[in-house]
Amino acid sequence: MSFSDVSKLREELNKTSAVEILNKFFDDGSFCETDALLKSESDFAEAVTGYGTVMGLPVYAFAQNSDVASGAMSKAQAKKISRLYDLAKVTGAPVVGFYDSVGGRLEQKNDLLYAYGEILGKASSIAGVVPQIAVVLGTCLGTTALNAASSDFIIMADGAELSIELAPEKASASYNAKKGIANIVAEDKDSAIEKARDLVTYFPSNNLDTAPVDDAVAVKENPECAVCAVADADSLLFVNEELTEVAKTAFGRVNGEVVGFVATNGEVIDCKAGQKISKFVRFCDAFSIPVVTVVDAKAFSSLKSAARVTAAYAEATTAKISVIKGEAVGSVYIALAGESSGADMRFALEGAVISPINPKALAFIMDAEAMKVPVSEQDEVAADFAKKELNALNAAQNGYVDDVVTLNELRTKVGQALSMLSSKRVETLPKKHSTI
Repeated sequence: MSFSDVSKLREELNKTSAVEILNKFFDDGSFCETDALLKSESDFAEAVTGYGTVMGLPVYAFAQNSDVASGAMSKAQAKKISRLYDLAKVTGAPVVGFYDSVGGRLEQKNDLLYAYGEILGKASSIAGVVPQIAVVLGTCLGTTALNAASSDFIIMADGAELSIELAPEKASASYNAKKGIANIVAEDKDSAIEKARDLVTYFPSNNLDTAPVDDAVAVKENPECAVCAVADADSLLFVNEELTEVAKTAFGRVNGEVVGFVATNGEVIDCKAGQKISKFVRFCDAFSIPVVTVVDAKAFSSLKSAARVTAAYAEATTAKISVIKGEAVGSVYIALAGESSGADMRFALEGAVISPINPKALAFIMDAEAMKVPVSEQDEVAADFAKKELNALNAAQNGYVDDVVTLNELRTKVGQALSMLSSKRVETLPKKHSTI
């Protein structure tokens, strides 16, 4: 094959949808292709792989090429993607995969099983070492969906399909978002690619690196919530929004530094919220992203949910700051702000309530005489009891929080704490992994 033939092949390949996707994802002119001329059967391999930069950050990426055999998985495609994972492992850079495929090349029979297994094995080996993002732009069904689901975060374009069951009713972006499988839903393909660009800028390149710093720091005026009061203006990127409203999880920045935010909204923390919180905290911990938790909840809905969240916080060795905004009752305080959570700093806003059990029940126990009023008045009496006996100042005086602050003071206090905790190092007991 002459050089002119190679040039023609490259020119032909550059016209495909996969190259177009990767050029949109990477910074202008930074995309470098790997294994560009690898063949599958009599055509190009069904995926394009390579590396480049996103906002100046090094990233590996692959895109299934729907213009070649409809992106079907094959031995050649698996070889290209597997090599990309190998490069990510030795250089320590994130991997982003763009999925759009009809499935696999069935004529390759059992070789196809090996191809799928090879990619899954490589992806699993670097889980927790480099961040992985799957972006589903079209069809991603069957075993290919298992490949995508092995990523840390899944972004789906509206209209895309993701399911291992080959069931259309369980494949939509909306269905996957409500099940907590799709972390972000974008309105179209271009928006999904842009979301992937945004998300990767919050991650360190690997678990030994630090997250990128944004020099352009802006403060939000008149913040309406504790998270907004702490985070830099326009820095919040929410994930798993459609799973449940009981808890919010988001990446953001404080003074330009990346932070993971968890916030409960005053309701009972149910199983979906527990799943959402624990998975997010574990990811942040794997890549040493500090976690700021805004606590306002009366209880957990189940023992399983409580155990899952408690274990995630207790295991996490990254910097952890808790802010008690409303109520922190019993197991909620223990899991999210108490000694077992390993919180490095604990702040309480004025008006916060910290109680070992439901404040009303405690009022019946500790101030029985005052509660001997008509039922219609008991809530008011219990609220007065909580305000007097279970307030943030009493908790601080007894060592259960480090300071009581106003909403306007919160950003400064949290920023100072994060700066001091930036050098935090914790040694843990040797073990393969947690069993909780």
